[in-house]
Amino acid sequence: MHSEKISEIIAHFIGLFDTAVEEARARNVYAEGARPNEDVAIQPEDEIRAAAFSSDLQLKDFDPSAPYRSLAYDINFAHPRFYGHAFEESLAKLSDLAHRDFSGLHYIPSFSMPGEDPELQVFQGPGSMVAHVAQVNILYDDDYLNMTDRDAEFRDTSFVTAQLLYLQEKAEAASPFISLDRTDSADALKTIADNIHTYVNSVLESGTPGPGGELQTYGSDDTDTSGQTYSYVDAGHDIGGAELTGAIYINGKLADAAPVLDDYMPDRGIAKPPEDPETGKTDLPIEQHSGPLNSLDVAAGANVLANIVAITDTAVISSVTAVMGNYHQIDAISQSYVYSDHDHIDSMFDTSGSAATVAKNIASFQRSVYDDGASQHATSADTGHDPIFPTAWRVSVVDGDVSFVNWIEQYHFINDNDTMTITATGTEATVLTGGNASVNFASMFGIGMQYDLVIVGGNVLDMNVISQIAVLYDNDWARGEPGAPGATIQSGNNLIWNLAEIHNVGANDRFQAMPDYMVQTQKAIEERDASMPSGLAHDANFAGHAGLNVLYITGNLYDVNVIKQVSLLGDSDDVTHAISAIAQNNQNATIHVDTGSNAVVNIAQILDYDTFGHTTYLGGQLYSDAILIQSGLVEHDTSQPQSAPLANEVIAFLGDDATHHAGSEDATINGGHDLSWTLTHPDVMQGVTA
Repeated sequence: MHSEKISEIIAHFIGLFDTAVEEARARNVYAEGARPNEDVAIQPEDEIRAAAFSSDLQLKDFDPSAPYRSLAYDINFAHPRFYGHAFEESLAKLSDLAHRDFSGLHYIPSFSMPGEDPELQVFQGPGSMVAHVAQVNILYDDDYLNMTDRDAEFRDTSFVTAQLLYLQEKAEAASPFISLDRTDSADALKTIADNIHTYVNSVLESGTPGPGGELQTYGSDDTDTSGQTYSYVDAGHDIGGAELTGAIYINGKLADAAPVLDDYMPDRGIAKPPEDPETGKTDLPIEQHSGPLNSLDVAAGANVLANIVAITDTAVISSVTAVMGNYHQIDAISQSYVYSDHDHIDSMFDTSGSAATVAKNIASFQRSVYDDGASQHATSADTGHDPIFPTAWRVSVVDGDVSFVNWIEQYHFINDNDTMTITATGTEATVLTGGNASVNFASMFGIGMQYDLVIVGGNVLDMNVISQIAVLYDNDWARGEPGAPGATIQSGNNLIWNLAEIHNVGANDRFQAMPDYMVQTQKAIEERDASMPSGLAHDANFAGHAGLNVLYITGNLYDVNVIKQVSLLGDSDDVTHAISAIAQNNQNATIHVDTGSNAVVNIAQILDYDTFGHTTYLGGQLYSDAILIQSGLVEHDTSQPQSAPLANEVIAFLGDDATHHAGSEDATINGGHDLSWTLTHPDVMQGVTA
């Protein structure tokens, strides 16, 4: 057999292997070397230590630390500010390099044949950058809890979804920018700018900022908006807004400082995350109890929704900009909240500790001037020497339009409607059916290339838009059976927080008329003339520079930042307090129920570096549109949604021109109107359906 032959071959080689092993064991000498003839004596340990040793190195103890430097900016959720220390230090170093003579290295001389004019060598400029980010969270967490031995009635919670969508429509009615559609087309961006410009002018001319047709204002109490009216605030007519710049608006009123989010966050009770073991350590003795407690703590709310966005936009870093066409700047903030917190609580529940819902729209427009450390580079004229001006230039060209677009959209749709039948158990018990946390976070930090001069052959559109919507439906029902022990309930204590800030870097008075030598510079670049115009070389902005790094964009420049945040939370709970079947359990029972304590938070900030210098030459017209819209509505009717318009709104705007531009309507994003997923089975185990 074939297998027998294979076995014979294997056995043969195994025998040879055994023979080789025996020969190796019997070997008396080394096969590949010789062993020492006599043993070498080992030196004593003391002699080894006494050997002469010298070193010019300094001995140091082991250092396990790792040096760490924080990021270029930080975020304060109460009133976000950017601290770009590392970023500005880098720009200061680049500015210092600009004052050194690199004409022999960076600025390559042009060569030409005798009798021919030298041709300007151009390089490829930076391309467009378009970023679209969409973050969506959907949570369906309707729980059923029955602590008795009786059957509980099923509760249909689909009405909460219908109410949320109804309240969302009301909020969108006061949010004209929520319908903006994501795009990367230059024509579409121009259309959006024209529509906003037309909207601002229409409000300015008609004097009716809201759907009510009257000029009205917020009431004095943030927790009660019934009977309130609209308010109109004129923001001035200079770019950035004299009334808006540096001002903080809270629910339509000017404030000296922005409130801190941590001061208003509701106490989540048992839903609060556990403390850090290190921070929770204490020397106090552990509290001793004489016996088991008869207590029940139920948390059916305590949900947290948070949308957080921070954008730092530099586009193209330049100290001097020349725009041959028009310059259009748009800064727009729209904030709207709608909530319903109308509870039906039986008299057996103690509501004295229940706090009201707090809703705040907080917005500000900030403007500052970038300090490039120019004072550290004193010109030669200040020291008594001849001034230094650039003698060479390096030119980069981009044919066509350049777009820098950051478009971020964040959505929350959370349903946490719990139906509970609770009773005393005679022991210490805690029940958590809420306590959900849904967070969307986006941070964009864009750094463009640095140039000494940027020339835009067309127009510049600088647009920053923030739109925020927060909707809360927290209508609760709590009833008790006769004979059931008393209980305390917290049905309110909710927080709605819309915080937005647009911070522009660049002075308002930096715009100057276009000098002739800038037009000559554009012509020289187009004709590839290597000779730098004398007027450009002697511009006071470039004093101390050995050479110029120039970027020429033949088309338009679009610098657009758009943030859209929508948060919808439905937390309608139904609690039935039943008497325990064991009479002893009803004695000295401590029962606490929390159906509120929710937080709906939207935070957005745009830090836009318009310029890193103090000069922008403009050949066309300057257009400025800045508008602030803040609206809020408290829905009191729990039977049927009302068709009445929003009860309060404040609008602040400015317009630098009265020219109307024809605009077109944009498509509307449907943010979650598909109700088919709500027909699924109740989620008893707190699952997530996305």
